Order: sequence, then structure tokens, then C-alpha cells
Amino acid sequence: MTTQPHSEPVLIQLGARPDEAVQLAGRGARTSYAPEVLARLHADAAIVVARYPQARSALLPLLHLVQSEDGFLTPAGIEFCSDVLELTGAEVTAVATFYSMYRREPTGTYRVGVCTNTLCAVMGGDAIMDTLRDHLDIEHGETTADGTITLEHIECNAACDYAPVMMVNWEFFDNSTPSSARDLVDALRSGAQVTPTRGAPLCTFRETERILAGFPDDRPEAVESSGGAGEATLTGLRYAREHAMSAPEVASNPDDGHPDVETPDVGAEAVAETVRDKPAPAPSATVPPQPNTTETDPSTKGE
Repeated sequence: MTTQPHSEPVLIQLGARPDEAVQLAGRGARTSYAPEVLARLHADAAIVVARYPQARSALLPLLHLVQSEDGFLTPAGIEFCSDVLELTGAEVTAVATFYSMYRREPTGTYRVGVCTNTLCAVMGGDAIMDTLRDHLDIEHGETTADGTITLEHIECNAACDYAPVMMVNWEFFDNSTPSSARDLVDALRSGAQVTPTRGAPLCTFRETERILAGFPDDRPEAVESSGGAGEATLTGLRYAREHAMSAPEVASNPDDGHPDVETPDVGAEAVAETVRDKPAPAPSATVPPQPNTTETDPSTKGE
């Protein structure tokens, strides 16, 4: 039997990451609500909680509600949610710090997010972010001195067909460019009314948070102006229909208990045009030849 050599204990410091300078109890964060504010929040919370069979399921919209009050999450907001839902402050904080949509520091009137995920980045998202950093003289997560713009780089906006995409208070600005992004933030800072590519004219960050909490969107024709799928979104579907493309037929197994799945007969000529009948790409610098195949060893042909 051998014994393991003694090793020194490893001490891990728990807490915020080094780049998280501001916590929920940061300077200027509200620690309690005035009685009139508390009464109003309780009335709103009762409406939200009543929608759920279990009260604790209302935590996410309630976090949006208190964020609409303060512009970010504060000790007062955390305590309010824990009191209403009979949760501990630790339980509420664990959820609040998991999602990036909940802010831990004061937020500007407009939260401007630039998608820097892969497709948007290569289409110009990184250039847009660099332009706004220089133009606004702030970094990711910071707010302009006038309190108007909070700038962030964000992950995928689920709008890759309109890349590069920006979002302001979660409203889309499609096919953006460094120039259009600069014009956009200038218009926001000047107080001009701005309308996104899809949707109603913008409202403030706090007003948006109240809508996300589940309260009516009172902007004129807000729902009607949201529209549907755009031209870029429907291109693939239109191409498939024009070429009579459909999903491959699923072979049935009589032993698996599933009935045969009927597949429309689109004809041999149409099927020949589908991707599944096209040859695989030839070897190249990005698609190297596979070993032990006819690409590299003709003797394997027919095996």
C-alpha cells in the first residue's frame, strides 16, 4: 500500500469575478422602499403572482417588476421579491445573478446591445462595437455620463438572417452598420423618437421592464406593428417550395409500434435537385481527405 504525498491545501476565494466591480449592494443602491412605493409594488405583484399555480414561479416577472422601479436590481428589490414569494434572499439572488437580463448596476434610458456572436461578428458586429466604444467613450457594461446609453456586447439575438443585429431595450435594429449605429445612439441621446426595424417606437428601459413583467404594452399599435417574418427569414422556405423539396421519408419499423409516415411524392426530377442527392464536397484545405477511403486508397473501392 502506498501513501499519497502530503499536498498543501488549495484555497479558493468565493465571490464575484474580478470584472464584477459592482454588486447588488453597490453604492447608491436602494435598500428599502417608501411606504407608497411598497404599496404600489404589492398591488402589481398580486396581479403577477395570481397567474401562477405556485407563487415562486412568479420570480422572474417580479424581478422585472422591481427592475422597472429601480432601473437595476437593488437590495430593496431582492427583499421585496423574497417577502412576496416567501423565499430567502439567497434563493432570489441565485436566480437574479444567473440571467444576464437582470442588471446589477444602474442602467441608462436605453440599453444598447450589439451582437458579437460568430455570424454577426464576421458581418460587422465587432466593427460596430468598436465604433460605439469610441463614439460614446464608454466600454462594455458602462453608461454614458448623461445616463442615456448603456452599451453592451451580447450573445446571439436569434436574428442571424439580418446580421449584424443590434437591440435597444430588446427591440431589433437589423442589418446595422457602424454608421447607422452611430446615428442611432446620437438620435437616442438627442431625445428623438426612434422606431426599430420591427416593432413599435422605443420606450425606456424601465418601461420595457414593466412590459416584461407582464403588464400591457400601452404604446399605440404596439402589437400590430410587430409584424411577422421578413423576407430574409422566408427565403429558405420559399426556395424549398419552389423546388418541391421536403423532408426525407422516414422508414417505418413494424416492430416499433409507430405507423407508416406518408411523404408526398414530389417526383424523381424534383428529388434530384435536393441537397441529399448532391455529391459531397471534394477534399480541400478546409475539407481534408479521409484515410482509408477511395479518395486516398483506390483499393478500397467497392468495400
